[in-house]
Amino acid sequence: MGNGGKAVLLNLTNLIGIFAATSSFAETCSGDAVSLRGDWGKARFNVEIADDYSERSKGLMNRDFMASNSGMLFVYDRPSAVNFWMRNTLIPLDIIFADSRGVVQHVHANALPLDETPIPGGPNIQYVLEINGGLAQAIGINVGTELHHPSLFQENAAWPC
Repeated sequence: MGNGGKAVLLNLTNLIGIFAATSSFAETCSGDAVSLRGDWGKARFNVEIADDYSERSKGLMNRDFMASNSGMLFVYDRPSAVNFWMRNTLIPLDIIFADSRGVVQHVHANALPLDETPIPGGPNIQYVLEINGGLAQAIGINVGTELHHPSLFQENAAWPC
């Protein structure tokens, strides 16, 4: 499959787990989880936070597995044009780019492992969520989806805590 046979398998059980977590959670903010909502419904991912240069530089490099309900949230101090790449990243990822309000502006689906081609997120991006490749489409995450996390500047957030 292009990644040494370590394919991320998406199945109904994985998706039910992501959605089941959302059906029972009160809409509270948690530093270790990000919630998303859109016209498709809601989903919640356990996340690691990358909010400084060192953490953002390393990202999800050198990992050969990530649970289907997990991800990494990159937090920048201010909105700007950001580019990602897949250097030393061993699993396919969906890269979800959001503005300062936490509104998704672009979704890059199934970024190829180990590919160093820049992946532009667009201008005015402040938050980037990486999840397993193929999940964004399977769930319905698209432009306009809103993020819910305490790192969002709450007075400006589309979905405040």
